[in-house]
Amino acid sequence: MNIDGTHGTSDTTPAVPPVPRPAAPPPPMPHRPPTGALETWLRTPRHADAPGIYAYGHHPRPAQDPARLPDRKLLGGAALSLLCGLLVWSLIWNGYLPVVELAVWIVPSSWTTGGGNRYLAGLFGVVVWIVIVFAIVWPVSRFGRWREVLRRYVLPLVRAAKEPVAASGAVEAGAVDDPLEWPEVRAAGGVAVAERLAQEARAGRMNDVDYVRLHRAWRMARGSADRAEAFGEAVLRHGAAAWTHPSGARDVPDRSARHDLYTAQVRIGAADEGDRNPYQYRGAGMALDPALLGTSLLAVGPPGSGKTRHLVRPVVESLCLQALAGTAAVIVVGPAGADLGPADAFDVVISIGDPASAYDLDLYGGATDPDEAAGLLAAALLDGFDSEQSDPRRASTALAQVLGPFRAAHGRFPSVPELRELLDGGAAAVAALRERLDEAGQPGWARELDSRSRQSGRPGDVGALLADRVALLDRPAFAGFFDVSGRTKPFALSALEHPLRVRVDLPERGHTEASRMLTRLLLAQFTVAVTGRRDRALFACLVLDDATRAVTADAVRSLQRLRSAHAGAVLALRGLDDVPEALRGALLGAAGCRIALSGVSTWDGKRFAESWGTTWVEEEDITRTPDQSGGLFKRFVRGVRRLFTGEAATTESVTVRRVERERWSASDLANAVPPGHAVASLTTVGGETAPPVLIDLRG
Repeated sequence: MNIDGTHGTSDTTPAVPPVPRPAAPPPPMPHRPPTGALETWLRTPRHADAPGIYAYGHHPRPAQDPARLPDRKLLGGAALSLLCGLLVWSLIWNGYLPVVELAVWIVPSSWTTGGGNRYLAGLFGVVVWIVIVFAIVWPVSRFGRWREVLRRYVLPLVRAAKEPVAASGAVEAGAVDDPLEWPEVRAAGGVAVAERLAQEARAGRMNDVDYVRLHRAWRMARGSADRAEAFGEAVLRHGAAAWTHPSGARDVPDRSARHDLYTAQVRIGAADEGDRNPYQYRGAGMALDPALLGTSLLAVGPPGSGKTRHLVRPVVESLCLQALAGTAAVIVVGPAGADLGPADAFDVVISIGDPASAYDLDLYGGATDPDEAAGLLAAALLDGFDSEQSDPRRASTALAQVLGPFRAAHGRFPSVPELRELLDGGAAAVAALRERLDEAGQPGWARELDSRSRQSGRPGDVGALLADRVALLDRPAFAGFFDVSGRTKPFALSALEHPLRVRVDLPERGHTEASRMLTRLLLAQFTVAVTGRRDRALFACLVLDDATRAVTADAVRSLQRLRSAHAGAVLALRGLDDVPEALRGALLGAAGCRIALSGVSTWDGKRFAESWGTTWVEEEDITRTPDQSGGLFKRFVRGVRRLFTGEAATTESVTVRRVERERWSASDLANAVPPGHAVASLTTVGGETAPPVLIDLRG
């Protein structure tokens, strides 16, 4: 039985050859959880008190007290008071301060002798020394703030010694709410099912992907008695291998990042401990998840800054794991050979220009409406850098005037050579299409062809420009791709209602412009596909490892629509110069998560600084003036000092004021971000924002 449409067969036929899957679930195989055993992973507490914090095992910092003394001042004062106390004790012990003699002189002499009883006399001596110690320790501890030192440094160590750090705040084994025991399934009456799942976990036959996948399947099934029964039967029969992904995979090979599938987070680094970072972020792990990627992410950094290694690949790996768990679908686009993960981690790998590629790409994105297909192609063929291409509506109209008649005549859209010839205004191609329209009984579409023919050849006709762009795909290297004859079934992004993992390798070498055009095409198709989905339960994400010249005005507007469609995009750029100047500010505004890696230029840094705004800070102004105070002797001493050092004695006056400053200036972003670091601002789909945080991507 199919619980949610993502496991087993489905009534909706995807526009992609079915992913090969075994006839029966694969034999249970142990998989390694992200950190340690599955039991520890499940029972470890998760706290995220701000967007972007890696919640797994995180301990929130205590609320910052404005009157809190700095550590150095507190410890220094405590040490100084301790030294003073030891000095006083030494003077009393050695008789330099006659405190004991004074005490003996004040009290009656019979007290010192104990009335002849040596035990009472000894007790009196002990009491005297206790009073002396208390008289020293009490004022010294008050002035040295020893109580604060104990509370801040000693007590946490004592608690850590009593309770292991890994289990601090964790759920105890066997507790009522122990996730390893599947309490929700037990509460619904599935005791045997819960026992089987717990047994699979303890035996090492369940990994984190299995747990999240089965937990999601249970949530989908618990609303119906039939579905709950089907869930229980599958679990009792197959154990942790029940309800697997259609590919049969239960993990990705060679994980390279730290993941917490329980919260769908992937760790990308650690926040710096410095004062530049907000207090609650200092030293915390930083992570990305669908709640952040749903606002789209823009990462800018020069080659070698670590965009692919530290950001793109961890995100891709996390989304692939979520797809195996049935919660996400991912499309990854990058140049051939990019380090985006092994091919075994994907269900569909489209290597455009490679004759050995098992899959093809649908040039029209599965569209059946000529106007929709024309809009997708227009977004791909125009890059926004040329003034001739400033109006995509003209390009869309010209394409629709060709695509509509051709589909009416042939029942399909034209191939790349046919489209190029029609846009170029070839007389033979136009005449053949007219004849075919008459044969098909569709003479009304001839008016579209007449309109295209009248415009063809005129100065400034957009058809010639479009034909030149289509010619980039009409090359021998792409001869076997973009097939429309029905001989193959190309992949179309309309299949994103399923938990697919798709990678598209572009022929960057020798076909740079064609690759950029295909990137724009995939971005346009992705937007149309995810916003038109009937079922938006899965989080869909498009990852562009190189978004050079892929950002157009339509693309910027599309990014803003992805949030409401439970989708997002990750755009990696070498610099904002790869985006038309008029769109750079709009792109930074449309992306909710913005990351500037080390090595960005001051021009790019200025754009980021403007998007992050300003904040209020305390600024100190120090004024130095010559010291003219004192009498003759003091002036003589200052004169001698100046004679030997060459510096005049001065007095300093400090003025503290609150001023408005940029959170990160363009100069700081260009020069003060260490290698392997990045400055990131994050926004969730719920509207929570985080100020710019300096992150060590290698931490």
